[in-house]
Amino acid sequence: MTASTWDLLDHAHDALRTAVDGVPADAWSRPTPCDRWNAGQVLRHAAGDQLAYAARLTGGPGPAEDPFAPSAGPAGAPAELLEPALDAAAAAFAAVAPGTTEVAVPLPPFTVTAETAVGAAALDAAVHAWDIAVATGRPSPLTPALAAGLRPAAEALAEPLRGFAYAPAVEPGPDAAADPVGSLLAFLGRRPDWTPPEA
Repeated sequence: MTASTWDLLDHAHDALRTAVDGVPADAWSRPTPCDRWNAGQVLRHAAGDQLAYAARLTGGPGPAEDPFAPSAGPAGAPAELLEPALDAAAAAFAAVAPGTTEVAVPLPPFTVTAETAVGAAALDAAVHAWDIAVATGRPSPLTPALAAGLRPAAEALAEPLRGFAYAPAVEPGPDAAADPVGSLLAFLGRRPDWTPPEA
């Protein structure tokens, strides 16, 4: 396990690991808050996104498939898919100095500050950790402190990517509005009270 030296990203990567760890093998086909994708596809997307961030930073290889058209389910142990992607992203961001004004990222605007780039990669990992957790009956690893730390990146990046990487914002409801987790999820187009549909 590689540390990035950026606490926000390391915590987000830990959240994704926690969500994935122990998911039953038969749960990867379950629906998720990402309407078009099951839990296995969300895992493939999340791993692919981390590889895409690493590739933009290092010029190294990116994901083997389009993260926005993920194939179904993890092949083999989920950790075998996830860990190389998280390690690659952590190692790439470890070489990014705080305060750097131009850091390459794989989505528009393609160049942002170091802090926003780190926040974008962390946001992707942590929110998809929540997706997988709520879809598969795992405890949510998205804490209020982590959600609050991710909010600046969400504010900076979500609007230009609505309809592609992010859905339109939804009304969080009075309880969720006061909660950093619920507020962040609603801002990114997820319903904080989402539960799997009945079988």
